[in-house]
Amino acid sequence: MIAALVLAGGRARRLGGADKPGIAIGGRPMVSTVAAAAAGAGAGHLVLVGPPRPGLSGELAAHGYPVAVEFTTEQPPGAGPVPALRAGLQLIGAPWVFVLAADLPFLRDSHLRSLLTAATGQQASGAMLVDDQGRAQWLASCWRTADLAAALAGYQGSALGGALGPLCPVEVAVAPDQAPPWLDCDTPQDVAAARAAYHRQRRKADDEHP
Repeated sequence: MIAALVLAGGRARRLGGADKPGIAIGGRPMVSTVAAAAAGAGAGHLVLVGPPRPGLSGELAAHGYPVAVEFTTEQPPGAGPVPALRAGLQLIGAPWVFVLAADLPFLRDSHLRSLLTAATGQQASGAMLVDDQGRAQWLASCWRTADLAAALAGYQGSALGGALGPLCPVEVAVAPDQAPPWLDCDTPQDVAAARAAYHRQRRKADDEHP
């Protein structure tokens, strides 16, 4: 019923050209966390737009997720999220698709199930997370594949909001006591903040379940 399209390219200039999706938060690469969240929410097919990661399929299988994983890239590589989305969508055959960034260390399958439920329950073209300020999180979203493809086909710009905004997705907020699933890691400061948040979350869990 649903696939996942993960944008994992880009040049990570603000991280000195590091392999951003491969950065570990809580001992696990962020791209693995995102892939597992998608698989746990029911995605049986994962398309990753970015460099191949040969171990990803085996890692998912080891955690009980026998997901078909494919890799592709936009042309030219690094052209931006809209070309990347178009490239990945060419490999998607499911009627629904999660569209995700690869650097969301606190994204969980529960968040994605909420998106799918919101979109299908309201018969909308899609649903997306919004942060605690109500800002759109285009790369934490779920879409009807046909509607997404149609929106991209007629779009001439480069901003995701310009392409996806006209689809009027359902907005889904997350309880404020949870680690924010929209927290991405574009800078060294972001990475440090994510690691600190992870450790706070672990300490809280240990206190609640000694």
